[in-house]
Amino acid sequence: MTLLVVILLAPEVLHRSYGTEADVWSIGVIAYILLCGSRPFWARTESGIFRSVLKADPSFDETPWPSLSPEAKDFVKRLLNKDPRKRLTAAQALSHPWIKNSNEVKVPLDILILKLMRAYMRSSSLRKAALKALSKTLTVDELFYLKEQFVLLEPNKNGTISLENIKATLMKNATDAMKESRISDFLASLNALQYRRMDFEEFCAAALSVHQLEALDRWEQHARCAYELFEKDGNRAIVIEELASELGLGPSVPVHAVLHDWIRHTDGKLSFLGFVKLLHGPSSRTLVKAQ
Repeated sequence: MTLLVVILLAPEVLHRSYGTEADVWSIGVIAYILLCGSRPFWARTESGIFRSVLKADPSFDETPWPSLSPEAKDFVKRLLNKDPRKRLTAAQALSHPWIKNSNEVKVPLDILILKLMRAYMRSSSLRKAALKALSKTLTVDELFYLKEQFVLLEPNKNGTISLENIKATLMKNATDAMKESRISDFLASLNALQYRRMDFEEFCAAALSVHQLEALDRWEQHARCAYELFEKDGNRAIVIEELASELGLGPSVPVHAVLHDWIRHTDGKLSFLGFVKLLHGPSSRTLVKAQ
């Protein structure tokens, strides 16, 4: 186990019974280090660090803590509460006065959002329906980030964005290098928004990262719930050749070998496996794994 992993472990992790509260503890450790330059729990050995995490309290008396704001100390202390039931949740941490009331903390425009939107705009109607179903399973915490990014794109009073919104936001927030080399490419790939607008519901489908969701412990729950929604609203009978066309697969791809597990043999609709693979899109890695 690396030193970085050791110092980030929450007490309940050492007791081998933990949930997402342990991630908030790790954020507290990082915040403590960033604010004062020292580790909140330390010893010369790995077992000593574990004992410190379980028994010791971090110091808030040494320099520079006395000169830091009470809100900053309260924020870190509430993240480093040894009882996970009393520890701030991620949503509560984002609403903490030290974060919420700081004029220095601004949510930047995430270039990943635009890359995901570009991939979405190029997707088939079937994949868009799958992404829409997945977006409806997002939690409040997961939607917070998307809401912040949507607001940065300055939607109109009806709550929709267009290509002009994206263009204006990019010009306002992009670096010089992005302005010179990448903005025109992004705008060209989003050209379909020149003739229509996108509301927040569709934005969530377009801007969510399947790979990031897949890394979560609750991914299976997300995927299963999304598939149930997809079964009601988006799934339909489809032959392999049509699915290959939807995915943009060329004639050199052995579509029957690649896609036979994607379709249920009982009714010709997408299987759960096919649904999950469709969410990722037709990458070469996906096709190799499917074979």
